[in-house]
Amino acid sequence: MEDVQSHAPQVALNINRVGVRELRLPLLVRDRTKGTQQTVASVDLGVDLPSAFKGTHMSRFVEALEQWNAEISYQSVRRLLLDIKQRLEARRAYARFCFPYFIKKSAPASGIPALVSYQCRLTGELDDEGQHFCLEVDVPVMTVCPCSKAISDEGAHSQRAMVRMNLRMKVFSWLEDFIDIAEASGSSAVYTLLKREDEKFVTEYAFAHPTFVEDVVRNVAQRLSEHGQVEWFSVEVESMESIHNHNAFARIERHMSDKKPA
Repeated sequence: MEDVQSHAPQVALNINRVGVRELRLPLLVRDRTKGTQQTVASVDLGVDLPSAFKGTHMSRFVEALEQWNAEISYQSVRRLLLDIKQRLEARRAYARFCFPYFIKKSAPASGIPALVSYQCRLTGELDDEGQHFCLEVDVPVMTVCPCSKAISDEGAHSQRAMVRMNLRMKVFSWLEDFIDIAEASGSSAVYTLLKREDEKFVTEYAFAHPTFVEDVVRNVAQRLSEHGQVEWFSVEVESMESIHNHNAFARIERHMSDKKPA
């Protein structure tokens, strides 16, 4: 049958990335407590396309993913990227996995356990110069405004904030390490299940540890800088303000060769 994709295009321009998005599959992720855990990922796959070709062969992405072992690791993603690169005769291959990661957390006073989900994204790229990995993790925390607490006779405004970390690591690191860093950096962690004694504990603990969004992003950045296995990071904290009709945010990006956060 005629291979139309291999024809010359009318507009001869290189395409940086072309492929498929939102393929869904079961995924096995390494778990610090249980060894592994099963989740479900949405996967994007792509390659570069030289100006000499009209199109890419979309079915080959699906074939490569179907023959993959569906387990996240540096070596397994490298095998997938190499397979895609060879199947599509490309110079660069790209894969992005978006998935929820679950940790069973005990309520701070009652000790009752419940699952908390964290949204994660792993991006891998492979070209002739090597492989590049970035891990993104979103972690919700609670913040209490130090200014509101200082100027109020009673109470202070509090809200949920989202810590978004984008990390490039030297070697494998547990997702739990970075989730712990984020949760230790706000006024309090958040939980799925809280009884009355837990709500009392969380509220009192958070009000005893008020933090601006600027405090949270600095706390996370300092802890990531001391982690030892992080090569580069960007961290952004967005506060879903409870008394303002807008959100507040702060961001720090740093390479470990830098002396100070940018």
